[in-house]
Formats: sequence, structure tokens, C-alpha cells
Amino acid sequence: MTKNEITIVINAFKSEKKLFKCLETIEPQYKVILIENSEDSLFKTAIEKKFSNLECIVTGENLGYAKGNNLGLSKVKSKYALIINPDAILEKDAIRNFFHTAALIKNFAIIGPAIQEIHNIKKINVATEVDSVKGFAMFLNLEEFKDVGFFDSNFFIYLEEIDLCKRLKKENKKIFLDPSILINHQGGSSHDEKYNHEMELSRNWHWMWSLFYYNKKYKGFILALFLVLPHFFSSLLKIVFYSFVFKKNKRSIYRQRLSGLYNSIVGKKSWYRPKVY
Repeated sequence: MTKNEITIVINAFKSEKKLFKCLETIEPQYKVILIENSEDSLFKTAIEKKFSNLECIVTGENLGYAKGNNLGLSKVKSKYALIINPDAILEKDAIRNFFHTAALIKNFAIIGPAIQEIHNIKKINVATEVDSVKGFAMFLNLEEFKDVGFFDSNFFIYLEEIDLCKRLKKENKKIFLDPSILINHQGGSSHDEKYNHEMELSRNWHWMWSLFYYNKKYKGFILALFLVLPHFFSSLLKIVFYSFVFKKNKRSIYRQRLSGLYNSIVGKKSWYRPKVY
């Protein structure tokens, strides 16, 4: 293992406090590419000054998870890349443990840290082959992606890592979870707290958009429509209910869910962006 064999890619949006905590857990010998989804050139200057191992790319717009990470990965020259979310905290020796597992398996596409509540493999303490991993931490063997590509850039957030894993498995690529690798993830909180409501609106819009798009991609339009119709009518009924009881915040969330579904069903792109400044 050498420091030149890995590049860490972080895709961030309005997450300065959490991002700094994340970066402080990354040893300075490892190169970091930060995709900053804003126009903030002052932030770029400040963070590159604080972390000498970091290159910050300011996008000028909010690209989302798929496009942002694709941009970061396009800049990687090393053999491996580690994608992590800005609200992830690397425990001691996490990167070394990735390399240890990589040396044992060799022909893998992705290694992820295990999530005990979901995968229930902590007890055996060995890397286990799985169908998919969570997108908050993914150790990529870039050679295995040449004929598959990275994330489907039609996704803004949600299900893009499941889609990528599905495409990898279709090409007989191997994906592993390793319970010896510890990365803590706060989940759904990459941004600063003051943006909570607007980000909640965005999450609901994009979850519904991605849900229909993903199902349409693999099951066809008719079956995808059948699968999401309960969500469509549930959102419609809850909009009416929360309008009667004067709960604007709840109503706005279900309006977003309905809008995300509608836009995906009629074939519009995942255009919604959180209104934070």
C-alpha cells in the first residue's frame, strides 16, 4: 500500500461543519478531491489552505450525488478511489483495512463497510460478497469500471448506488462488505442544520422521482407505474388532509412527493434543487 494508490472523493453541499469533522479523520498523506456544489471560490481558497492534501473543485451549481461523484472520479489518477459522504467519520485504520481486504480479494469492484443493522454480518468478521452497498462509503477498484461506467447521472440523489451495483453485478463484478472497516455515518445530515426543512423537501421530491425512474429502468413503464401508484394517491390524500388541519410544513412535504412522482412519470429530468443560499 502506498499513498499514491488511493484518492478520496467527497461530494459536498452546504455542509461545512460536518465536512471539516470528516476531513480531520483523513490522514494527510492521502489525496482528497472535494466537489463543492456552489460558486464559493472563497471556500475553495480557505479549505485548500487548511488541508494541503485537498483539491477543491467548485462546480458553480448543485450537481447532486451522481454527477458530483462522477466529476470527482473523472479526476482520479490512482488505482483506487474511496467515495465518502461529508457526514462520514473514518475510524482509525479504516483506509488501511480497505487496502488489507483489497490485497486479499484482488478482483473486486467495490468494498463497503458493513452496516450491522442491515447486513447482520458483524459476527463473522470477514469480507462477504453482497449485491449492493450503501453510497456513503465505497472503495472502488477503478479497473473494474472501465466497461461499466460510474453513476447514472440522471439520478440526482437516491438509488444511484443501487443502480450502479446492479449494473456491476450484471457484468459479474464482485461487491463486498467488510465488517472490520469502521466508518460512522450520520445519515441524511450532510448539510448544516439550518437547511433542514428545505433539504427535507428536496429529499422527498427526489426520492419519489428516483423511485419511479429506477423501476422504469429495470421493469418498464407500466410495472413501474403500478408500483408507485399507492405513493401517488397517498400523497394526494395527505395534501388534502394537511390542508384541512392547517399544517403547512407537512402539506409541503407531500406536495413535493407528488411533484417528484409526477415529473418522473411524465419523463422530466430530476430538475428540483433545494432553495438554500
